[in-house]
Amino acid sequence: MDQTTKATGFDYDLSQQLQRVLSADKEELFQLLQNQSGEVLLTALRNPVLDENHLLALLKRRGLTEDIFSALYASKRYLESYKVTFALVCHSDAPAHIAQTLLPRFYILDLVKVCAMPGVSPDLRVLAERCIVQRLPTQPLGTKLTLARRGTAAVVEALLREGLPLLVEASLGNPYLKEGSVHQFIASYQSTAETISMVARSSRWKGRPNIRLAILKNPRTPGIWFTLFLPGLSSQVLRELLSVQRLTPSQKELVRQALNKHRTAS
Repeated sequence: MDQTTKATGFDYDLSQQLQRVLSADKEELFQLLQNQSGEVLLTALRNPVLDENHLLALLKRRGLTEDIFSALYASKRYLESYKVTFALVCHSDAPAHIAQTLLPRFYILDLVKVCAMPGVSPDLRVLAERCIVQRLPTQPLGTKLTLARRGTAAVVEALLREGLPLLVEASLGNPYLKEGSVHQFIASYQSTAETISMVARSSRWKGRPNIRLAILKNPRTPGIWFTLFLPGLSSQVLRELLSVQRLTPSQKELVRQALNKHRTAS
């Protein structure tokens, strides 16, 4: 490099790299996208042969700069590809404001994938959950059943509140479902004798003391569950159940009978 080049600050090597990446054919461009960085990658986005596959390969890289994401976001042509948009949002280096803006474009089951991604930011997960919950009323039953089995705690709780027996049954096996959500559902007006019985039969939930009490405090609970659950309760808990105003006369009679057996036994 001569003195004139140094004086002007001209970087000949960089200029050569930029020209090469701008004029590369499809195959060479794949290689360059893996080996270059910074300004060269940004220039590669202007290569006329650049297509969806190149962008997907680029978005598999880590350590991309914000300039790359901003350039992709600013281009309508790049974001015409659903796969590229999804890869951009799922990239660990994607700026939060870009990811959050693009997220509502996703299919509902892809939003579930975003929620399950390791390392996803709490804000992005909450936004994805909100998008899912907002779309639930318009989803077909098959999609709702999939969401009930695979959705996050917030999603499965929203589906449980719908009270549809098929959704309740699917939701009860969801590993993210919380005990508090089950308790709230049993106590709600959405619960029915059928869905309460589903909870009472569930191997996962039926043995939990708080869930059993919620079942026994609901006036819609079938008598069979009083017969099965009351013998395992203490006299104090039985007396508390007698004071629950919501219980029907027949339910209270079952509680009295269980309490009398306690007194006789003692």
